[in-house]
Amino acid sequence: MENYTTVTLFHFKSNKFWALKQMGIVPYSFNEVQGLLFAKLMGTGAGSGFSLAPDFSTYAFLGVWENQQVASVFFEKSSLMKKYKKKAIKIRTLSLKPIQSHGKWDGINPFETKTKNKEIPKGKIAIITRATLRWNRLLSFWAAVPRASKAIEQAVGVHFYKGIGELPFIQQATISIWDNIEAVQNFAYKEKAHSDIVNDTRKKKWYKEDLFSRFELLEDFIHE
Repeated sequence: MENYTTVTLFHFKSNKFWALKQMGIVPYSFNEVQGLLFAKLMGTGAGSGFSLAPDFSTYAFLGVWENQQVASVFFEKSSLMKKYKKKAIKIRTLSLKPIQSHGKWDGINPFETKTKNKEIPKGKIAIITRATLRWNRLLSFWAAVPRASKAIEQAVGVHFYKGIGELPFIQQATISIWDNIEAVQNFAYKEKAHSDIVNDTRKKKWYKEDLFSRFELLEDFIHE
């Protein structure tokens, strides 16, 4: 499906309990949002984001939309967003155009495109990864997380990264922003620590389901 994707990070200071409660309430209203094709409200990891400890001050909303217009209406006029704007101290929204995506998220690829993007974007690139872990591989996976966190901390060309997820421990995702496609490729194919982790992923069969997607970063908007 062709789509327009957004990732929104809500930051809280004095309304953390309210934000936590929304995790069990808000997803039930997603099917009422016009033009919203796929959506997830997720928690985030503490510190740099790749952590077993949760970050109760930050939550992430992923939306895949029919087009940019319906997304704009939601962010500007919906009662849900008006509530979040009142409660959050900062809201950051990334607007994304899918370049390449493979794998599944809940049995589908929400970022799949009908046409191949032949032109390589010259600007910033966003990466979304997501995986459902196998129960019998949890200890092995989380033992490798510090290596993954250190690898991306030391990566050249990365601007931002955060661990996000639907369910603690078992359903994990990441969002990161890079200088350009070259920085992404250098990290993916030339960084030994990262390569070792990718190899471990295959050998140890950590994932029951996984997805990897690249996007052109169209806009990075902060509402305070």
